[in-house]
Amino acid sequence: MASKVHVSLDVNNLEESVRFYSTLFTTTPTKVKPGYAKFDLENPAVNLTLEEHKPCCITGVSHLGVRVESIEEVLAAKTRLSEAGFTTEDEMNTTCCYAVQDKIWAQDPTGYRWEVYIFKQDSEQAFETPKAEAVCCGPETKTQASAEPCCNAAATKSEAPAEACCAR
Repeated sequence: MASKVHVSLDVNNLEESVRFYSTLFTTTPTKVKPGYAKFDLENPAVNLTLEEHKPCCITGVSHLGVRVESIEEVLAAKTRLSEAGFTTEDEMNTTCCYAVQDKIWAQDPTGYRWEVYIFKQDSEQAFETPKAEAVCCGPETKTQASAEPCCNAAATKSEAPAEACCAR
């Protein structure tokens, strides 16, 4: 399996979004779970995930990533980013988005979240951590200036209940 770009999009209607992307790419998703769908395509070479959110929390791009073939590639990316002065965070042997993965996270200067990861196996669980801790699938969270206060509070893991606006 070659490296491929990963794009995670927030959507407000999973069923209609799956219909659109199935038509666009002339294929069906490789995985569909409650609030989640994945298209793992060879042409174009992209791992596209759709994550359904309530309207107050849709920010468009949830996060981006690169799926690589080995943990050595994940750790090499961490080293490159760290040596260039960028902060990284590890999530090893984690369950996220119905898959067990080893990954690192970094944020670009504009705030886009990137993960470099290896896929280990599918999972029937969306997350291994409690829902409030896994609201945004990664250590850095989304914010949206026009979003309801509960979305920003839940996204920053404060006392606000995550399921109020941003639950997956």
